Amino acid sequence: MRRALGALALTVLVVTSTTACGDDEAGAKAAAADLAKTLQKHTLKGVRLTDAGAAKQFGTQVADLESYPVEVRADSVRTDGDAATARLSWEWQVGGHEWSYRTTAALTKVDDEWRVAWKPTALAPDLAAAERIDVKRTLPGRADILGAGDRPVVTERRVYRFGLDKARLPAADVPGSAQRIAAAVGVDSERFVKEAQGAGPKAFVEAIVLRPEDSHGVEGFGAIPGALILPDRLPLAPTRDFGAGLLGTVGPATAEVVEKSDGRVQGGDEVGLSGLQARYDEQLAGTPDVEVRAVGEGTAARTLATWPGTAGQPLRLTLDLDLQKKAERILTAAGDEKSPASAIVAIRPSTGDVLAAANGPGNGGQDIADYGHAAPGSTFKIVSSLALLRAGLKPDDVVDCPATVDVNGKRFKNYSDYPSSRLGRIAYRTAIANSCNTAVIGQRDRLKDGDLADAAAALGLGVDHDLGFPAYFGQVPPPAGETEKAADLIGQGKVLASPLAMATVAASVAAGHVVVPHLIDGIAPTASPEKPLTATEAKQLRGLMRAVVTEGSGRFLAGLGDVGAKTGTAEYGDPRPDGSLPTHVWMIATRGDLAVAVYVETGESGSQTAGPLLKSFLS
Repeated sequence: MRRALGALALTVLVVTSTTACGDDEAGAKAAAADLAKTLQKHTLKGVRLTDAGAAKQFGTQVADLESYPVEVRADSVRTDGDAATARLSWEWQVGGHEWSYRTTAALTKVDDEWRVAWKPTALAPDLAAAERIDVKRTLPGRADILGAGDRPVVTERRVYRFGLDKARLPAADVPGSAQRIAAAVGVDSERFVKEAQGAGPKAFVEAIVLRPEDSHGVEGFGAIPGALILPDRLPLAPTRDFGAGLLGTVGPATAEVVEKSDGRVQGGDEVGLSGLQARYDEQLAGTPDVEVRAVGEGTAARTLATWPGTAGQPLRLTLDLDLQKKAERILTAAGDEKSPASAIVAIRPSTGDVLAAANGPGNGGQDIADYGHAAPGSTFKIVSSLALLRAGLKPDDVVDCPATVDVNGKRFKNYSDYPSSRLGRIAYRTAIANSCNTAVIGQRDRLKDGDLADAAAALGLGVDHDLGFPAYFGQVPPPAGETEKAADLIGQGKVLASPLAMATVAASVAAGHVVVPHLIDGIAPTASPEKPLTATEAKQLRGLMRAVVTEGSGRFLAGLGDVGAKTGTAEYGDPRPDGSLPTHVWMIATRGDLAVAVYVETGESGSQTAGPLLKSFLS
């Protein structure tokens, strides 16, 4: 009986001991799992620690890793009485790279509760208490944007950074110097003073970055206490306004850019903020060398992981630097920032290469050249003429050109300085040469639904393409009625185009087939219109455009060689005090292997306002 009782007691003891061991292991595993889950949040907050101060130390050591996601797993836990060891697997995502390693964390059972005895070596192997982990990113130089012949369009150019060096003056003098610096360089005084006061005691607070040619106008800057000019180099176009609306800008990454980059971009990186610079930022920027380091006071940094970067690749464009500069000089000479918007676009018909896409100073930074939306006026008569030629009209057929024509109660007239000698019965060629609105409208019954849109498509208008940058090819929607049909024929109604689109029309006429503009190397869409332009049609259209120069509204171009052209004026907006409407003015032209479109948002007429700009460009 005693032997039976002894066996029973032993059995109870073994079971109790086994249960206790099982509970200890489960508790340790749960504590390790909680630790791993919390570490993924870059913190030890909420973890039961043997030393509460370890949480603060950990926060300091991982502060520079805050923006990098990490996955931590407790792969295994071994217990030995009131002690346990958890094996941790770490997988960091650092700038597109994976940093993986293993560590161990010690756990101790205190008052029946498992606590983590945290040490820096649980964060990274051999990490000392006085060290922290940081990530050093070394960005490669930004690649150039190149033009025709691989001539640099955007490349590193010399600049000067104007600002305040707080280390060079007492704190009490900072507001006064900041105010004087802001006034000297023309930036907002209140904002700059606030930035200067908020910066560190030895900080250089930048006010503005200027090109060498712009820095000469800053007088007396050196006499301001604490004022400092630092030389630097930045990726810039040849001039401040060169291709600005198209090329875009480069600057410090905004919070929005960083957030959308999926870790590729970090705060402080120089990135493309607009235009081609933004769209092709990954290509131009390349990737940085990345080094994860253990850094301590007074000791050399230790490399924990490293990955080589890749150099950025140039973006090649078809822009001809000389033609682009010439176009921009012409537009700048014709107006200022308060002037109407304007643009010049030039295309090589044989290849579709965009040689110039210039925006005037009145465009407010918008790329009107490529993406403007405006009624093309009588330049659209080239499209209307193709539709009418297909409907049986011949260039030498005689048509009526009255002073006015009425369509369902809407009175259409010719432009104000239309020559009276060209009214009445005239050849269609003469009507186009002098831009007779009423003659073209009078032929509207020849056209069926869709004829005008088909003709436009054959000349590259009204059909969108992805050119690798924002581009608008216009619209030729079905007219709502007879009046709108009449207006469409003279480039008003609901017909719209951009300067790029109208240059495309001219290029298609010159080439004898539909041209799709091409700006970016490797991006060259093609078009297959349902009713393509024929050689005979192209020859007839070239003849009509040549007549504009030899006998019509473009006679001022006669001395520039074998030029074909078409002027355009389109009413828009609200009436002026005298009852007249403001007008968009256009002119398109071809000469040899060059097609050009000139646009001014508001002017007198195509020949008077756009014409001189076109003549200067072709001269």
